[in-house]
This record gives sequence, structure tokens and C-alpha cells, in this order.
Amino acid sequence: MPLYETVIIARQDISTQQVETLTENMSSFITDGGGNVAKVENWGLRNLAYKIKKNRKGHYVLLNLDAPVDAVKEMERNLRLNEDVLRHMTIKVDELEEGDSVMLQTRSARPGRRDRDEDEAETVDTSSDDESVDTDSEGEE
Repeated sequence: MPLYETVIIARQDISTQQVETLTENMSSFITDGGGNVAKVENWGLRNLAYKIKKNRKGHYVLLNLDAPVDAVKEMERNLRLNEDVLRHMTIKVDELEEGDSVMLQTRSARPGRRDRDEDEAETVDTSSDDESVDTDSEGEE
């Protein structure tokens, strides 16, 4: 079966319990359709980049799915009909991420991130005494 990642943004004024209920409902559409929900991550209430339907914040949820296409289409149809959902996006992936997603990792634990102090320590001191440049030969032929 194909692998999918779905991110759901729910309205800011619903409770965390309602977000969990929404997530369980979407998971039930997948399992009823013969699929499997590999991982559910609740990213919490986060600021939106711009207002969506008069909301400045939203509850973010990530679902990793191993499901047939029909089950995913049914879940997306129900997401469109649900008034509590501001936005959702489902993408097909080659493999599912193991462990926490990048959104849940702390900044220092993210791969490829270094502290500013480490970067400054690695810079080479460019002010050496061997900076003798022959300026007399410039312009001469």
C-alpha cells in the first residue's frame, strides 16, 4: 500500500480534546478502509503565517498513513466537510519517518544544526603577518 503524510490544521478555539477526537475520527476512516495509521503527532497550538478564516493560530496534527487510495480520499473528503479544519494537506512519500518529526525535535537536536559558537570556533583567523602584497607591481607591464 502507498505511504502518506497528512498534516491537519484545526481552528484555534476548539479544545485539545476535540482535536484528539478529530484525529481519532480521521484514523478510523483509514482503518475502516483497510489501512494503518503508523504515527500520530500532535504539534499543539501554533501561530499561522497569515490569518485563515479569521484565525491567527491553529492546532497542528501529523498523521503517517499506510493506506489504500480510497481510504485516503474518504478521509480527505471528511476533512473538507469538517468546519473545525482550516487546512489539510496529504502527500505521498517513499518511506515514513522514524522517530519524532522535525517539528517536535528541539533546535539543538535537529540534524544539520550547529550552535553559533561552534561556527565561530571553526572560522580561520585571516589576519596573519604574512599579508605582504607587492603593490608596486600592480599596473606595471
